[in-house]
Amino acid sequence: MGQTTDKTINVIDQIQTKVVDFLTDYGLQIFGALIILAIGFAIAWWVGRALRVWLEKKQIEPPIVMLGVRVLRLLIFLVALLQALEKLSVPIGPALAGIGVAGVGIGLALQHVLGNLFAGLTIIFTKPFRVGEWIEIASVSGQVKNIELFSTTLLRTDLSRVVIPNRKIIGEILHNYGNVRQLELSVGVAYGTDLNEATAIVRRVLDANPRVLREPAPIVGVTLLADSSINIAVKPWVKVDDFVPAQAEINQAIAEQLRAANISIPFPQREVRLLNNS
Repeated sequence: MGQTTDKTINVIDQIQTKVVDFLTDYGLQIFGALIILAIGFAIAWWVGRALRVWLEKKQIEPPIVMLGVRVLRLLIFLVALLQALEKLSVPIGPALAGIGVAGVGIGLALQHVLGNLFAGLTIIFTKPFRVGEWIEIASVSGQVKNIELFSTTLLRTDLSRVVIPNRKIIGEILHNYGNVRQLELSVGVAYGTDLNEATAIVRRVLDANPRVLREPAPIVGVTLLADSSINIAVKPWVKVDDFVPAQAEINQAIAEQLRAANISIPFPQREVRLLNNS
């Protein structure tokens, strides 16, 4: 038991001796390297903050501001890291070569991520659409809520969100409605109806609705001579946010006003005759 205790004490003494020797030989270097890293981190944070303020004053797109700040901070921190390694007498050349090889491997592994990044930069600089506009692309449509470096988020009328990788947007056919959309409504009236009166009622309904834009002017006119009715096209423009509620309000108001004017909205019907052979 005593011999075991003595061996344990000897091992602990040896470890302590090695630690003391290591700190004596490399303590100042390690401390200096930590100081360099701390200073580099502080400089990176301060310079990044100054760059963000300057770019925001220039009204640069937020994703570009974020990317610029992150890249600058990373470069400053890498310089501080290399200085710290040099302080520790670590060969810089092999370290840089290792970083280069690792960078190539990471680049190959992150092809899709880098593709989204470059596509995001292309969208930000070319600006085929902006936040708030209604677009239709890649078999989906929605209002642009957010444009980031890697993806674009659309808000649909059912309040669901669609996140599209930016590389899926570049090269696709894009339908940009802008900040306004045109309603595609229609109402049918009986063949005996005074069409001037009917279209006048529709125009009054549109004029009374605050969601309908005055410019461009709404389009109202006969669009189809159907089997049971004469169809009147109702195509006003509204803001993107008013697209769904405006449809319900206009349809209800037209139905009520036509009913008040004793103008019938016919429904499909067929006349069947039975012939008596006798």
